[in-house]
Amino acid sequence: MISVEYCRTMARYNAWQNKGMARCLEALSPDELGRDRGAFFGSILSTCNHLLWGDQLWMSRFDGTCAPMGGIPESVALHEELQPYLDERLRTDGHIHRWAERLNQIDLVGPLTWFSGALNKSVTKPVSECVVHFFNHQTHHRGQIHAMLTAAGQRPDDTDLFIMPQEI
Repeated sequence: MISVEYCRTMARYNAWQNKGMARCLEALSPDELGRDRGAFFGSILSTCNHLLWGDQLWMSRFDGTCAPMGGIPESVALHEELQPYLDERLRTDGHIHRWAERLNQIDLVGPLTWFSGALNKSVTKPVSECVVHFFNHQTHHRGQIHAMLTAAGQRPDDTDLFIMPQEI
């Protein structure tokens, strides 16, 4: 379904997009970041927190690192202030990059089983499908954040994959 190169490309894309998004986040006041904008998770910072939480949760499933605390309802409150969020975002992006660089094709084959708090049951899916979901989840929520940042008067960077620079 997918290749190691796909994972490495998407890990780079994730870091590139988050780096550009950080510039816009830093330009907003705490009130602007926390204002409910009618999005699924309410505010810009809440959506950023959920995305970070989701990345950490999926990485724990992929490589056995510690999962973040709480479930989806708690994910929006991972960080109350921007700088701790940005610091953790940068660390997590590095973790994702290192994971992708260590991958072998065989790592993307076979089942992945975990307990889903969202479904309140054990789930087994092909690991390749889970990795695709992981990167798709990032893109989905960054799209929401991009729209909210634009509505807040910011100009987020382009999101087109073919524009991504070779070096991030």
